[in-house]
Amino acid sequence: MSESTHVSSLGMGDGLHHQVLASFPLCDITEEDLTQNPQFCKLLATLAQHVDQTGLTVPLKTELEKAEQKLRSQRRHWLRSESLHKGLQEMIQDHCIRKHHVTVPPDQNLFYETLEKCLLVAQCIRLLDPSSTTNQDQPSVLGLSPQHMMDLMPSEKDVQRMKQGLPEELEKHLRKSCFSLLSYYQPEWENESERLKTSKLSHLAAQLDKEKKRAESLKETCRENTVLLQRQTQLYLSELIKCIQLLQSLILDHRLRIQTDLDGKKLEYLEGKCELVLQKIKTEMVEIQLDMYTVDSIAAHRKIRERLESDLKACQVEKHSVELKLASFEILGKEFEALAEEYCRLRQKIEMNNWALKEFTRCSDK
Repeated sequence: MSESTHVSSLGMGDGLHHQVLASFPLCDITEEDLTQNPQFCKLLATLAQHVDQTGLTVPLKTELEKAEQKLRSQRRHWLRSESLHKGLQEMIQDHCIRKHHVTVPPDQNLFYETLEKCLLVAQCIRLLDPSSTTNQDQPSVLGLSPQHMMDLMPSEKDVQRMKQGLPEELEKHLRKSCFSLLSYYQPEWENESERLKTSKLSHLAAQLDKEKKRAESLKETCRENTVLLQRQTQLYLSELIKCIQLLQSLILDHRLRIQTDLDGKKLEYLEGKCELVLQKIKTEMVEIQLDMYTVDSIAAHRKIRERLESDLKACQVEKHSVELKLASFEILGKEFEALAEEYCRLRQKIEMNNWALKEFTRCSDK
């Protein structure tokens, strides 16, 4: 049984491939990979029952959710304290700016000075107080202790007065900050009445949470579309490569099939061109001959040729007779060869003496 038949025997077929791809969206695998590796596809399908889309097991996912819930709780507690601290600091800064522009009542100045001193002392005490992870025996900063900082606190009376007026002032500041946030979120609400702003402000958290969930949903959809686009891109590129390979094979087959006809046509063309060139060369040669040789020169050349041919025949006859004589002389052997050489030497000597005698006679006549 083949592997594809084995996958079909599971009763899932293509549905198994889609289930695996949906269970592991972060994996860079395609349906073709699962088809070619059915055992691996079966392993992923079994594994999907024990892990989520991020690859975490069910127990680990539960522990992670508990840890995240605890972290969110601690984060809310920290944000509550940090927001309160930042709000108090903003109140002090606003007061410092306001007192440079308008006259502030003395009791309000005392309120903010007491608040600022209390914040500074609390901050110094937090810095001087070692945490649970710090060695308790380490020396303190500049020999200071939290008790030294407590001595710098304002009077108890001023502190109590500040604490009594703090909730109201803090509420005013937070209300102002919330109205600023509301105006930033919806600028057209800035000119609304305070009562209407307060009503809309009570629904602002729900609206922001709704938009946050919508943004997260859009982000998740965008991520899914990105994964889908990547898979479609891979599939498109794979199909495109197959089409290119098929096109290359078709082009190669077509080229090989018509190459013989192209070569035959090219050979015929070259043969015809060569024949044309040869005919042109012959034509040029005939034109040159017609320009060089007139009727009289051709007749003279014909007579010269006849005379040369007759002289050639006479020379050939003479050559033949000389060859016969030489052949008869060769019969006499080496002794005749020595006589022939001596004869040639004497003939040369006689010729030299005759030439010398002629020269001497010519000089004597002068």
